[in-house]
Amino acid sequence: MQNFDFYSPTYFAFGKDTENRAGELVKRFGGSKVLIHYGGGSVVRSGLLDRVKTSLEKEGIPFVELGGVQPNPRSGLVYEGIDLCRKENVDFILAVGGGSTIDSSKAIAAGTIYDGDFWDFYQGKRIEKALPVGTILTIAAAGSEGSADSVITKEDGMFKRGASGDAIRPKFSILNPALTQTLPPFQTAAGITDIMAHLYERYLTNSEEVEVTDRLLEALLLTMIHEGPRVIADPNNYEARANIMWAGMMGHNNSCGVGRSQDWLSHMIEHELSALYDCAHGAGLAVTMPAVFTYEMKHNVMRFAQAAVRIWGCQMDFAHPEVTAKAGIEAFRNYLISIGMPKNFEELGAKEEDIPKLVQVLLYGDGGSGKISGFVTLDEDSCTEIYKMMV
Repeated sequence: MQNFDFYSPTYFAFGKDTENRAGELVKRFGGSKVLIHYGGGSVVRSGLLDRVKTSLEKEGIPFVELGGVQPNPRSGLVYEGIDLCRKENVDFILAVGGGSTIDSSKAIAAGTIYDGDFWDFYQGKRIEKALPVGTILTIAAAGSEGSADSVITKEDGMFKRGASGDAIRPKFSILNPALTQTLPPFQTAAGITDIMAHLYERYLTNSEEVEVTDRLLEALLLTMIHEGPRVIADPNNYEARANIMWAGMMGHNNSCGVGRSQDWLSHMIEHELSALYDCAHGAGLAVTMPAVFTYEMKHNVMRFAQAAVRIWGCQMDFAHPEVTAKAGIEAFRNYLISIGMPKNFEELGAKEEDIPKLVQVLLYGDGGSGKISGFVTLDEDSCTEIYKMMV
């Protein structure tokens, strides 16, 4: 196990009707003027936005609003939010929505008090200071409600990149599983896929003797395997929603990733798909992960065989561990298909003729070096091979 620092101070209010505590929690964490940041239709139609406003008004906290966050959130709205916060002297950002809204809020929080271009953080500069952020989660997926991470798409070039820093970990996150009960099945399944991806990205490690976090990751993946079909069959199953929501947070606040190297190649490769085609991130991951895992398997067959046995219940073939490893990858792929995720480029809406463009932007766009590294290191030939496996 590697040395590590771990700091995760987010306060969680979990359960039914907890969104009504928004004003109380903003005040507790020092907010005196709030930007309410959100997407659009669903938070308005459901009455959630009105309940949040009422909660702030009861505490005497003034606010301004900025809606319009899209899936795969864009840099243009981040710049707009930064300008609004500076103009209105906002000192607290309240994200009402899913991972896209939270990621956009984090970018605004960092950019508002930064002298340069917020995109510097998405080119590798660590975020050291930011306005405080709170969240009210409406979809279990990205895990941004508990993480130190944010992903934004830069519209000039459509580069989808991430930034990190403990300064953007939310001060509080309100998690009401009931708010996710109206999600369409596809969005629920895409969220489940994203959660499982965050777990697998940490499971694929080159670090030795990390049994504690191995077992934590396995437990969370087993939870998703159990709860996914239940919630797809019955969208109103509150307990299944609750388990998925908390697993999503645990999967990405990095409590399961400390002391070990991590992969993240599936995410990097998928980001080019969702940037180019504007597909759901989880759907893109469903197509990407089996291909990436198949390519990576030869690097450490026993890691994939361990996952196959412990997570997917495969029988270990000690004479031919690659058979077990492949069976585990196939079991994962079949699970994703069973909950309604796409299985190839065609179902995702991607095009084989775009593969050279995807590879170029992935490896060289926005200052790229020509290689990406995680569980293994990939170059043009290997990235091309992986994308072709998805066709």
